[in-house]
Amino acid sequence: MISRADMFADIDRMDADAWAAYLAPDAVMRFGNADPVHGREACRDALAAFYETIDGLRHRLIEQWQEPGAAIVESDVTYMRKDGREVTVPVVTIYRTDDQDLIADYRVFIDLAPVFAEE
Repeated sequence: MISRADMFADIDRMDADAWAAYLAPDAVMRFGNADPVHGREACRDALAAFYETIDGLRHRLIEQWQEPGAAIVESDVTYMRKDGREVTVPVVTIYRTDDQDLIADYRVFIDLAPVFAEE
């Protein structure tokens, strides 16, 4: 089994390339209520584009459940907004792996409205 122990640290470093290395070439990502993104490169590009909308983020992992071929991760994620404010929201990430133990299906269940809300 491939170790994904550092995957959320890679995300928190805003390193889209490091995160994409965990993905299968034909991976599908769905982030919040956005349309699914298909393919490792497109997923990487989508994450990199999201990083441009914030100044930073950090995950606080609460719980993780792992079975062969799938994992569920509950966390609180603090986003550093472009205006200097921090907003923390609950997040559940579910990912499924392929025969090579690369992530084939990556889903992030989150409400980003508070992150981008006007004050």
